[in-house]
Amino acid sequence: MRLPLILINFKAYEEATGEKALKLANICKEVSERYKVTVGICPQDVDIYRISSKVRIPIFAQSIEPIEPDSHTGHELPLAAKEAGAIGSLINHSENRLKLPDIEKCVLIAKKLGLITVCCAPGVRLAKEIARFSPDFIAVEPPELIGTGIPVSKAKPEVVVNSVKAVHSVNKKIKVLCGAGISNGDDAKKALELGTVGVLVASAVVKASSPKAVLVDLVKGVKACNAQ
Repeated sequence: MRLPLILINFKAYEEATGEKALKLANICKEVSERYKVTVGICPQDVDIYRISSKVRIPIFAQSIEPIEPDSHTGHELPLAAKEAGAIGSLINHSENRLKLPDIEKCVLIAKKLGLITVCCAPGVRLAKEIARFSPDFIAVEPPELIGTGIPVSKAKPEVVVNSVKAVHSVNKKIKVLCGAGISNGDDAKKALELGTVGVLVASAVVKASSPKAVLVDLVKGVKACNAQ
């Protein structure tokens, strides 16, 4: 998967549910192809196959659980996400926290299945702990800034810089994303300047009156950083 990456979390917003999720996925694909920047999406589980069967775009599950196929009614089976068309998954988002041993198990199962792992961490300490499990990405997201429109890349740039350093002190192959409050191209540009390889975004795109316009602005910010 080509970097940098803009990863859009659809969460459980009405604006990204069912047919609306498919419409938003098509917008993301259109912008990605036009500007040659990778845009991935994290739809709800029930919409993964709906989208993957019609839109060629990197799809990530919003969460998986540390379970193998068995009697686990109502749980999020990693294999099911892959079979539905996901290429990876978020793990330990601040709205769906896991204990460290379960994060490790999720990463191990995902790797066995060939799924890309994006582990979320609220700050430097946990980012470093999770780095020991060798996920593909760690997304740094102070929970108090999520959904506020106040980007961590500006409000707490030291958290981003120190997280990148901490992660790479454990494993230089792990790529770091910046989340929490990312709203526009300037935020995305700043995030990359601090050492990350992309951003994790949700409401700024999904709940915008014009998701396409916001996404184009984010993409242009990413490209502006790469052009420096």
